[in-house]
Amino acid sequence: MASRYAYTNITRESDTDKSYMESTIYPRIKATDTDIYIVSEAGDRLDILAKKYYGDVSMWWVIAVVNNLNDANFFVEPGLQLRIPTDTGKISNQLSKVNK
Repeated sequence: MASRYAYTNITRESDTDKSYMESTIYPRIKATDTDIYIVSEAGDRLDILAKKYYGDVSMWWVIAVVNNLNDANFFVEPGLQLRIPTDTGKISNQLSKVNK
């Protein structure tokens, strides 16, 4: 699975030699029967959860997107029910289609 920037386009302005990242549109990730649901505990962080469930800390954005955690904070409030999608191949495929 790619990092959250893998499908982000970079635009360069030829006259100023500046570049910027375009907005990345994340796909809607529908719930499946294989998704895992957990209740967060004190000290949980998105990157640590991504390492635990995906073996890759850079996959934190998947957990953030599906659970609407958009406050730019890796720490997760204790007691939240979180959905952990398991079909990362499908998510990667959707992401590449949306951001062509």
